[in-house]
Amino acid sequence: MRRKDLARIIDLTLVRPNATETEIRKLCAEAVEHQFYAVAVNPTWTKLCSQLLKNTLVKVDVCVGFPLGATTPKTKISETEEAISNGASEIDFVINIGALKSGYTAFVEREIIAIVKCAVNTPVKVILETSYLTDEEKILVCKMALNSGASFVKTCTGFGLNGATVEDVRLMRLTVGNAIGVKAAGGIRTYADAITLIQAGANRIGTSAGVKIIQEAPE
Repeated sequence: MRRKDLARIIDLTLVRPNATETEIRKLCAEAVEHQFYAVAVNPTWTKLCSQLLKNTLVKVDVCVGFPLGATTPKTKISETEEAISNGASEIDFVINIGALKSGYTAFVEREIIAIVKCAVNTPVKVILETSYLTDEEKILVCKMALNSGASFVKTCTGFGLNGATVEDVRLMRLTVGNAIGVKAAGGIRTYADAITLIQAGANRIGTSAGVKIIQEAPE
């Protein structure tokens, strides 16, 4: 894949808890320079990023319930509303993993539906955190996301046990078909990593190594 085309499906990510304003400003500058699809940041940086990226093609992707997914639906809804009011273009939110593992599937589905409804026309990506789930649970959440009107399912936060895998991306794509997107994130460090996951079915890549990845890509 050519450099320019690859950049347009990458969310350049900086979600470390110790990320500074200087680093966030650099992230936005790199995103504009290389024309990445979006920057992915924690909620506290939403307004700054939206100001820095105004009048550019780069979107602001904000993480909600991140990285554990263990906050209440009310809290996630409040985060979503605030992020959108501060300029978020997309929302990536983590499901309640503990609730899912406890068998409270209806609770998880209601939460996904509530976030999508709250976001209105803002695309929502549902983060599974695949390293904690069985294949059956991954399929179940993908079907929930599909039925809720979410725009994407996403593999990982980057804070779980493992990152994105070819097997998980294939399973997620097989489950959702072409109806919604599949975002691969977590541990993607090279051009080869990105291409392998795209070939498996991902149509968005989340990575903090976006500049390095596209520099490895053919022009």
